[in-house]
Amino acid sequence: MSAPTLALCPPNMPSPCREASTDTYKYPPPRSASPPCITHHPQILPHVIPTPALIESVAGAAHYSGVKMDSGPTHHRRRSSTAIEAHTDLKDDHARVMQDLIELFCCRPTVEIFERSWRKDAIFEDPFVICKGYDQYAAQWFAMPKLFSKSVSVSTRVMSSTHSPNRLVYYQVQEYTIRLFGNKQTVDSVIIVDLDDDGKIMHLTDQWQGQAPKWQYSSLLRTLSAKVTPWLVHAPKHPF
Repeated sequence: MSAPTLALCPPNMPSPCREASTDTYKYPPPRSASPPCITHHPQILPHVIPTPALIESVAGAAHYSGVKMDSGPTHHRRRSSTAIEAHTDLKDDHARVMQDLIELFCCRPTVEIFERSWRKDAIFEDPFVICKGYDQYAAQWFAMPKLFSKSVSVSTRVMSSTHSPNRLVYYQVQEYTIRLFGNKQTVDSVIIVDLDDDGKIMHLTDQWQGQAPKWQYSSLLRTLSAKVTPWLVHAPKHPF
């Protein structure tokens, strides 16, 4: 076997190489002439991570640049609060009507109250009656002192007082003492009062516990009850 021979690479090769034997070592294969390919992998993280310092700086810049930062909801809440306060502020003419109604619920009816605050054709309804006109609703109010020995206004709270529509809504707690047995009965109700342009009552609804009667034939029976009461209780002649 002949000894291995060394051969130098030609000068135009990119790197030196050594050939120990023509049988064992060979030159590396020639490379392709095509340019290398670059593979792009999508980034998992965003280009800019919003750190707390960055958020504070953006908020500060927005403040100094005049941008409104969440002022809409705040202003809306303030406007809503102002509107609610305005609706619950008792108007002067409504205060007079409310005071007259308190007198009626306390079993102290007078002709002057009806002349001052009621229309002749007004409608009054509660869980027991639907009265139409002075003869019917006045009879109900003048019947109350005969049924109750005492009636006390425990508390009142204005829920709404508006001029458009011209309406007064308030909540009241009334304590009645039944004349025959002496028992006391407390009733909480919502009073809804619709008034005309002269500030007189057109329609008054007394809803016990804030609910309208739901029992069957309630409207028919309440209408009949309102027609029967004037036969039993005679109210003073209307002053209109």
